[in-house]
Amino acid sequence: MPVEEFMAGWISGALGLVLGHPFDTVKVRLQTQTSYRGIMDCMVKIYRHESLLGFFKGMSFPLASVAVVNSVLFGVYSNTLLALTATSRQERRAQPPSYTHVFIAGCTGGVLQSYCLAPFDLIKVRLQNQTESRVQPGSPRPRYQGPVHCAATIFREEGPRGLFRGSWALMLRDTPTLGIYFVTYERLCRQYTPDGQTPSSATVLVAGGFAGIASWVTATPLDVIKSRMQMDGLGRRAYQGLLDCMVSSFRQEGLGVFFRGLTINSARAFPVNAVTFLSYEYFLHSWG
Repeated sequence: MPVEEFMAGWISGALGLVLGHPFDTVKVRLQTQTSYRGIMDCMVKIYRHESLLGFFKGMSFPLASVAVVNSVLFGVYSNTLLALTATSRQERRAQPPSYTHVFIAGCTGGVLQSYCLAPFDLIKVRLQNQTESRVQPGSPRPRYQGPVHCAATIFREEGPRGLFRGSWALMLRDTPTLGIYFVTYERLCRQYTPDGQTPSSATVLVAGGFAGIASWVTATPLDVIKSRMQMDGLGRRAYQGLLDCMVSSFRQEGLGVFFRGLTINSARAFPVNAVTFLSYEYFLHSWG
């Protein structure tokens, strides 16, 4: 099994996370809290109340883990294509796989990624939702003192299953979404690259960026539900399950609730995924 895809996914995932985490913090707040009037209001309040560091809450743990998660996604995707088509990565430009095979490989990577990602994503969301001030003296201490303390507290108060809260919504979000993600990337690369040649850096950047937007347009409704279920473990449970969360959210806030955070998701998706794919392709090309 080729390992270059795992290593390239490892590095590119870390680069994408650092670039996109501030946007992700704003997105999570908008999806789970009702005290913000919009993106700019949320950004201003975070900066005033929590300083610039407020945008990077919960990043240390994903930074340590996203490399593994992204490595799983890209490695499983590439090796699933190898199993389906019997062609190596170097041969795929001359013999491109069908979009059906690309979609299946992306979905397979999505399933395994979501399984690995669930506890890390839960901890990230809990830390991002802590609004205690970092700049005002005498402010109350946050519930969680860091990612390790957060994980230990969840385990103690909610049990081992608590660490996988929202995992079904995460899997339902990622499985078809990552199939669409890779199909969009492959389609755009092929459209603007002569047959048999390697896509240019500009093509990879544009294709990766639009693949990110396409995937988040698809993912946002379940992303909202996933974030709400992850926060539901705090205090009295509000939802009985995934379907109850969807119905309750719709009844209380209307259809628009399922698209909360879509604008900032899309704004974040283009640069993050452009950089992710460019670095991924660069490292694979460098390692030959």
